[in-house]
Amino acid sequence: MLVGIGITDLTFRTSQVALPLVVLAATGSAGATGLVGGASGIPVLLSPWWTRRLRHRVRSGRAVAACYLVEALALGAVALSAALGRIDVTLLAGAGLVLGAAEALDGPARDALVADLGDLLGDDQALTLLTTRDFFRRVSMVVGPGVGGLLVARGLAVPLLGLEVASILLSAALAAGVRGVGAAGPDDVTRHGIWATLRGHHEVLAGWAVRGTGCALWFGFTLGLAVLGAETGHGAMFLATGMTAYGLGSVLGTLGVVRLLRVLPVLPAIAGAWALTGCCWSAMGRWPHTPVIAGAAFLSGLAVVVGNSGVTAQITRGSTGAERRVLMAGQSVVVNASSSLGLLAGGLVLARIGATSTLVATGAVTTVVALTSLVAVRRWGRSGEPAGDLRGPRAVPTTEQAGVHEQRMQLVDAHAVAPPVGQG
Repeated sequence: MLVGIGITDLTFRTSQVALPLVVLAATGSAGATGLVGGASGIPVLLSPWWTRRLRHRVRSGRAVAACYLVEALALGAVALSAALGRIDVTLLAGAGLVLGAAEALDGPARDALVADLGDLLGDDQALTLLTTRDFFRRVSMVVGPGVGGLLVARGLAVPLLGLEVASILLSAALAAGVRGVGAAGPDDVTRHGIWATLRGHHEVLAGWAVRGTGCALWFGFTLGLAVLGAETGHGAMFLATGMTAYGLGSVLGTLGVVRLLRVLPVLPAIAGAWALTGCCWSAMGRWPHTPVIAGAAFLSGLAVVVGNSGVTAQITRGSTGAERRVLMAGQSVVVNASSSLGLLAGGLVLARIGATSTLVATGAVTTVVALTSLVAVRRWGRSGEPAGDLRGPRAVPTTEQAGVHEQRMQLVDAHAVAPPVGQG
């Protein structure tokens, strides 16, 4: 299943280079180039309402595979239309909406299923498997655009879209054989939405606040470096240097983050990582030189992995089954919604105060929010409510965890448990 996810991530990153060029060539409209991505975000943003009960039906590999097939149909329609030269705006928007609806269901369900399978392998292996999945994603972020650019330059833009469809079908085939773990969940959990589920997870709420702020202000790093390079006469050098260094740092960060989060208290690690990221952004704006940008972006890549993996650790260690699926869905909404809002506002902020001030300001706000969240959760703890340190594997069993433990013991007795995935 992880192999399929990794292959799909790589083909997605390569086709991201091809799709806008194919759409532009077919329609002649620059505005249409982002229709698929923009339309696919709508169902994800609305998913807290329309997926409240439906998400609990997507809890097995077969159900995830069915969602993958819907994704393949949507992207296949675009690829076929591109090959026939019949792309239009209606098709792009419709394909984007269908794609987004499928992703809103299979994204959180896939991660929850991977985490459930990790529970069968041993304590805290859920975080290990999800970190392995994140490693594949980050490698594809570094390698994919370059590979896609080379293939597009050779006139293979349309075949790249077909390749992504084929990789999704392969992922569906690999996922279909993975059975679900545990029960669907009690009615009181499946009825509740994301906000109601958060009531017993203040530490997750604080982690989301920090990560959501970082995602919302991410434009300061990406768009900010692009504009800063133009303003200082460095062209695309600043952005290319920053994104490359960030990508390398994030890939290396995934190799050791699980071990780190087994030693450090999770919420302070999240807050410290994002606070450091904010300081890195401010440093880029304050000292706009290529070596500074390279070093700060690399350090930021290391830190963001710790911050994001820390939030995932809070979920995998503090929840199971239906509750875990709800929290995974909530995390997806937080990341997508905050990123979208940030990009919408980013251009206006840059035009108003300039790239240097944007980098410094977004960095400062990220740092302040990160440190404030840590103080807030500690106050919750002093008030008698659980603050949730969550260092290392969780220790409080639930009914669903007991079922997972029983399944694990059955697998052990049958000599069917694979060796645990490496921690780095």
